[in-house]
Amino acid sequence: MPLHIAIDGPVAAGKGTVARLVAQRLGLLYVDTGAMYRVTALIALRNSLPFESEDKLVELLKQNKIEMRNPGESEQDGRLTTVLLNGEDVSWEIRTEAVSQGSSKVAALPKVREHLVEKQQQIAEHQDVVMEGRDITFKVLPNSNLKIYLTASTETRAKRRHYELQTRGQDVTFEEVYKDLQERDDRDMHRAVDPLQVVEGAWVLDTSNLTIEEVVDLIVERAKTLKG
Repeated sequence: MPLHIAIDGPVAAGKGTVARLVAQRLGLLYVDTGAMYRVTALIALRNSLPFESEDKLVELLKQNKIEMRNPGESEQDGRLTTVLLNGEDVSWEIRTEAVSQGSSKVAALPKVREHLVEKQQQIAEHQDVVMEGRDITFKVLPNSNLKIYLTASTETRAKRRHYELQTRGQDVTFEEVYKDLQERDDRDMHRAVDPLQVVEGAWVLDTSNLTIEEVVDLIVERAKTLKG
């Protein structure tokens, strides 16, 4: 059986950075499922489609090829993963605020989720993975060896997100980021299909007062006991 580490949690809890570093330390594949929903939102924007156009989006997803891989030597620019849409590198384009807002909207569409969950399960079927997102512990990989709910206070997450956007040159205020984060939390936790939740047996890890290195160390230590 492959080793599966499933990490769920709200936006800006540090899931991507933590999952990537844990995967590196343990020699596992890192899978950012949120990137798939971001690409879906990008496809909607490029085709001037409303984010609610469920059937059309699923049709376009089937026509387009989404790939993810570890960044190569020429891609060491701060990205956690390289995302390709029909061979085009969209790793940074999917991190804009417009795409971020759209991603949580398309993620609420049942048919889009069904299509992408199937792809995520196929990725993990025969290999060890650290997979992070909003529904990994209970929908995508419900039989994971280690289930983690990574979280932090709303203010802490908003500060992290605001700093991240500023370092990319995006001109947004802290208040705008905080409000957007609250709205995304509300959508994630109250959507009709697969709302963000803490499953029974999940390890709830609050990162508010921990460094990235401390969080990674804690997870790696526990994962090694599973491998041993």
